[in-house]
Amino acid sequence: MRFQQIDQFASELKADKRASVYQSTKSTHEKRTKLLFDEFADPNRLRQIAGEIKQHTLENLDTYLPAVEAKMKANGVQVHWAATAEAANAAVLAIMRARGATKMVKAKTMVSEETELAHFLEKHGIEALETDLGEFIVQIDDDHPSHIVRPIIHKNRREIATSFEREGLGAYNDDPETITRRARQFLRHKYLAADVGLTGANFVSVESGRMVLVTNEGNSRFCLAATKCHIAMIGIEKLVPRDRDLALLLNLLGRSGTAQELTVYTEFISGPKSPTQPDGPEEMHVIFVDNGRTEVLASDCRDILRCIRCGACLNVCPVYRQASGHAYRSVYPGPVGAVLSPLLMGDKFAEKADLPKASSLCGACNEVCPVNIPIPDLLLRLRNKAKEEGVPSPGTPPMGAWALLASQPMAWRAALVGGKVMNYLPTKLLPIPALRAWEAKRALPAWRGGEFRKWMKSRKSRAGL
Repeated sequence: MRFQQIDQFASELKADKRASVYQSTKSTHEKRTKLLFDEFADPNRLRQIAGEIKQHTLENLDTYLPAVEAKMKANGVQVHWAATAEAANAAVLAIMRARGATKMVKAKTMVSEETELAHFLEKHGIEALETDLGEFIVQIDDDHPSHIVRPIIHKNRREIATSFEREGLGAYNDDPETITRRARQFLRHKYLAADVGLTGANFVSVESGRMVLVTNEGNSRFCLAATKCHIAMIGIEKLVPRDRDLALLLNLLGRSGTAQELTVYTEFISGPKSPTQPDGPEEMHVIFVDNGRTEVLASDCRDILRCIRCGACLNVCPVYRQASGHAYRSVYPGPVGAVLSPLLMGDKFAEKADLPKASSLCGACNEVCPVNIPIPDLLLRLRNKAKEEGVPSPGTPPMGAWALLASQPMAWRAALVGGKVMNYLPTKLLPIPALRAWEAKRALPAWRGGEFRKWMKSRKSRAGL
C-alpha cells in the first residue's frame, strides 16, 4: 500500500466498506456496554483491577519469565526464545524441518501476523493454512486483516462469495451459512493431513505454566486434534501471575471483544498429550517472542503492553470507524495500533510516527479498555517523541506563525476581527498552499472568534469590575 495519512485513506474509502466497519463496530460497542453494566455493579473497578494485574506482571517480567519457563518445562513443553520476528520464524521452520513436516494448520494469532510467518514458511516450501474463517478469507484474497478480532470487518458477503467461487469452493452463493459450510468442508481434510498445528495464546499463567486460548469457531481444537506437534508463538507480555487472575481477565475479554459473557471455546493447555490421552500432539513447543517489546517496556509507553487484544478501543474509536483498519498500515490498527505500531518499529519509528496523530483524543478508548490503558496519554507522549526527533508531519501546515500570533495580545485581537473573513473566503484563495491542502480534507466550523472576550467584558461590567 502506498503511504497515505489516515484522513486521506478514509476520504477514498468506498461507502459500502465504511458502512460495514461502522455498523459492526457500533453494534458491538453498544452490546458490550449493556452487558458489562447490566451484569456488574462496578465494571470500571474491574477494569482498574485487571489493569493493575497486567501492570504488575509487566514490571516483574524479569522474575516471571524464568518462572514460567521452569514450570512449562516441568509440564513437558520445549521452550524457545526469539528476540526478533526473524528469529521466531526461523525457530518455527527449524522445528518443522526436524520433524520432516511440510504442512501446517494455523489458528488465529496476532504474533504470527506480526512476524509474517505464513509468507515466510511458504517461501521455504511449507503450506501454512489459516483456519480461522476470517483469516482464511484474508489469506486466499492476499489481503490483510483490518481488525484485531474481526479480520474481515471490511468485507461483505458478496465479496466473500466471489472469492470462494474464484478459489473453486463452489458456485457463487452469498448465503452466510453456505459460505461457512463450504469453508468447513475445505478445511476438514486439511486438519487431518497437517503435520503441525500452530496457535498463539491469550494468556499464560506463571503459577501453573498453562496457556489459555480462546476462540469462537473451535478451529484451534481441530488444529491440535490430529497433528503430532503443537507450536505456540506467544508475546512475552501475555503472562499473568496466577490461575485465579484468569477468572477476571476472561470475563472482561469476552465482553469487551465480542459482547459475549465468555468466548465459545476456552482451552487450558498444559503441555503435550499424556499417556492416557488417545489423541493430541506428542510434543509441544512454545516460542516466547520479544520483537521490540523489551524496548517498549523500557519506554514511557510501557502501559500499552497490558493490551489483551480485545479490539474494544477500535469499536468505539470515531477515527477507526471512518477509516477502517487498513488505513493504519499495520497489523495493529485503531487506538492500540496508533501507540503500539510506531513503538515496535524501533529505529524506524518515523515511518509510523503519523499514527498517534490520527486521534481526536476524545478518551473513549481509555473508557472501554478492559485493562484501563491510558491510550490518550500515550498518544500525546508519542506525538511529543516525534516532535523531539524532528519527524515531519505530512499535510500539516506550519504552526510557527500561529504560535507567534497567539503570543502577541494586540496582534491576536486584530486577527479575531479579521478572522471572520474566513467564513467567506473560498479554499482556493487561501494564501498558503499547505493550508489549502489541509483545509480541503477538513470541514472547518464557522468562525466565532471574539465571542468569549465580549462575554467576559459584559460579565465584568455587570459585576461592576
